[in-house]
Amino acid sequence: MDVFVARQPADDESAAAPFREFVVKVHGGCQLACDYCFMYQSVDAWSARSRPMPMPVLKQTARRIAEHAHRHAVTRPRVVFHGGEPLLFGPARLAGAAELIRRELGPGMDPEFTVQSNGLALDDRALTHLAGAGIRVGVSLDGGAEQNDRHRRFRSGRGSHDLVARGLALLREKPEMYAGLLAVVDLANDPVETYESLIAFAPPHLDLLLPHGNWAAPPPGRPNDDSTPYADWLIAVFERWYSAPRAETTIRLFQEIILGLFGRDSRSESIGLSPVGVIVVDVSGAIEQVDALRTTYAGAVDTALNVFDNSFDDALRHAEVRARQGGLKNLSATCRKCPLVAVCGAGYYPHRYTGRDFDAPSVYCRDLFKLIAHIRARVSADVARIAKTRTGRPSPGGPFD
Repeated sequence: MDVFVARQPADDESAAAPFREFVVKVHGGCQLACDYCFMYQSVDAWSARSRPMPMPVLKQTARRIAEHAHRHAVTRPRVVFHGGEPLLFGPARLAGAAELIRRELGPGMDPEFTVQSNGLALDDRALTHLAGAGIRVGVSLDGGAEQNDRHRRFRSGRGSHDLVARGLALLREKPEMYAGLLAVVDLANDPVETYESLIAFAPPHLDLLLPHGNWAAPPPGRPNDDSTPYADWLIAVFERWYSAPRAETTIRLFQEIILGLFGRDSRSESIGLSPVGVIVVDVSGAIEQVDALRTTYAGAVDTALNVFDNSFDDALRHAEVRARQGGLKNLSATCRKCPLVAVCGAGYYPHRYTGRDFDAPSVYCRDLFKLIAHIRARVSADVARIAKTRTGRPSPGGPFD
């Protein structure tokens, strides 16, 4: 029996929501040449290769973050140092950047700092600097050596897994700094084996990302038919994760789906109807949309705004940002009629691109529908069983019945 209460999506969810996450591109270089990289390998390849963010840009970015946070009472802004590889900026300079932003924010603010790294430069010195500045570390890794090194390689072709594992061994010794692992799903990898190779590093959180693709450039192994290869892969991981006798980690995609089924707002841009809360500052100071849009068309991230001439409120008024904050009314007709739209939210915005516009469901529509339906059935059955055990009566059910 289904016990979920659906969140009723409203057509008036278009009021501008402030940015709460600021992705700061502190360096344009990277030691790796990952073949799926949306920064360097996409149709809108990044031009900032090997350049660090100049100090005047960093200082002005700090002022703009503080300005936006105070104007909108965002007391816990999240700042993600990104690249390229942000540790190429230097761990001491990253620590200084965090302190600069913290000073600009002033008292009464509790910023959260994270660096999203490939893990190659993680050593005792780097971790000491980052820990001193309260910067947590997320690492990108796609699984064990064979799984990871299929895509995440140096330009020479050498794999990166063993060097990353060395850095993760040090990071595990500082659990207060360990933000988690980020892995891109590869259908060539066994799902359960991949999951178990990742949790061997004891990540507190795990992000499983669908490979970037859209209707004009489909993702690998996603044929234009009724098959659901990505749902099948993710369901195998979900069953292994959900059936574990104790909690091993949190998996954001599954967690957000479960919260959505219970009527909670999504905290992720890749699923649900919550308005976009992320903005990017390029090495140059340009204010840009989310990086994954680089996989759609040239210039997709551009806003014609920069931190010297514009505030982040100007970005909130940008037409394409507004479109991504429009809730249900800005989704395709197909999605608006879907019974799972409040949970799915049409999927990740870049994955909806048709070659002309974004007025379509995600290219992963069938996979997302099957995955969400599976999780709903699995969790609903457990909730009903627990309710019956406690009361001796079946759960009363809900509007999904």
